[in-house]
Amino acid sequence: MKQIIFITGGCKSGKSSYALELADNITGDRKVFVATCTPFDDEMKERIKRHQEERSKKWRTLEAPVLLSEAISEWGLKSDIILVDCLTLWINNIMFKNADIDEVLDNIQNLAFSLKNSCCSVVLVSNEVGSGIVPDNKLARFFRDAAGFANQKIASIADKVIWMVAGIPVVIKENTKCK
Repeated sequence: MKQIIFITGGCKSGKSSYALELADNITGDRKVFVATCTPFDDEMKERIKRHQEERSKKWRTLEAPVLLSEAISEWGLKSDIILVDCLTLWINNIMFKNADIDEVLDNIQNLAFSLKNSCCSVVLVSNEVGSGIVPDNKLARFFRDAAGFANQKIASIADKVIWMVAGIPVVIKENTKCK
């Protein structure tokens, strides 16, 4: 049964590890990991390498720093599971192109559309950025707002939403209807 599973939580809360474990347990060998990270420096390259080493050889890695909706639309037809890590980096990449809020919101809508129309299950990871203080600058507030809009939209269409706290998955939404 196809599902959209959304995993959110703070930084280093265990989101990525849990998402990989969950996705590994979904039946089928056609597994696609969609990476949204762009390696800008050596530290980020090292993080990417560690994440790659955590995945088994069953996983095909696809880099989609901006064209996430398109990747899901294409690969959702020929995969058993897609794992997207992560939406907050995707939002960052869209903003890096000097996007305005309307362009970001359009991208979020397109992502929701591609998820609803995917033929396979999709697990998405995103940071929860709204629990802290209000940022002191316009760009940081724009990012926080855009990530919040993305999280709300994806959570609203997801069949299951999991909040990670200190490595512990807490289910905050679960639809039990079959699709």
